Amino acid sequence: MYRKQVRRRRAVLVLLVVACLMLISISISQAESGPLHSVQRSISSVLNPIADGADRALKPARDLVNWFDETFDARGENEELQSEVAQLQEENLALRDAAEEAGYDAELEKLAESSGLDGYEQVGASVRMRSFTTWNATMTIDAGSSDGVERDDAVVTDDGLAGIVTDVTGGSAVVDLITNPDIAVTARVVGEGPVGLIVPIVGSNRLDFTLIQGDKEVKDGDELVTAGFSSDETLASIYPAEIPIGAVKEAIPAEQAQRQQVTVEPFADLADLDQVTVLTGGEQ
Repeated sequence: MYRKQVRRRRAVLVLLVVACLMLISISISQAESGPLHSVQRSISSVLNPIADGADRALKPARDLVNWFDETFDARGENEELQSEVAQLQEENLALRDAAEEAGYDAELEKLAESSGLDGYEQVGASVRMRSFTTWNATMTIDAGSSDGVERDDAVVTDDGLAGIVTDVTGGSAVVDLITNPDIAVTARVVGEGPVGLIVPIVGSNRLDFTLIQGDKEVKDGDELVTAGFSSDETLASIYPAEIPIGAVKEAIPAEQAQRQQVTVEPFADLADLDQVTVLTGGEQ
């Protein structure tokens, strides 16, 4: 019984839809005031609630489809924006690296003009690994014998002296920094000042300057550069002349101690080195 009622309802619904379509077709060719128009309005009054009900019933499905469309569109736009942001970040990093490298090269050129670097080839290198301990202030760079780097070559930054090459392989080299206890540098005070020996102060990033020649007192703020000469075994220097080393941070007069104690702070930021320059090919 139930199935027969369902079939009847379906048949009636089909007939009503067909009638509706026929009336629509006829209404297109006739004036609105014709006799069929009143019949059309009567049937429309019956079918409109059905159409409205179907529209309301289908609205959640349409909304779900629209939500998926909008979600996929938004996801696509988000991926495009993320790609653009990543590209802009990459370009920004490249520009920043280029600017830093250009600034480093400009400062290094100034240092070369004011120092005794004539006859030295400048080999640029990046720092691969650092080891800053109390007894082992070293770093490894990505330039070696294949680049012309040799043992005892001086290593500088755009700020000043950083250290000296102590071991070399084909594609890398080990550099002992000037804060390494195994390193000593002959230096002098800028302006024809006294000459002395710079050695590290163990346990710190500062240096100690011991006078060897000259009787002038060293003052706070005095700047020191490499002596760059070899007059005897005591003052032999393997570093090019006039490379900035650091500034006097504290100078205690000789009358307050057995000797004048001079503490020097390096110009080069030895704890944060990314790129350095090896001076090779000069007179050793």
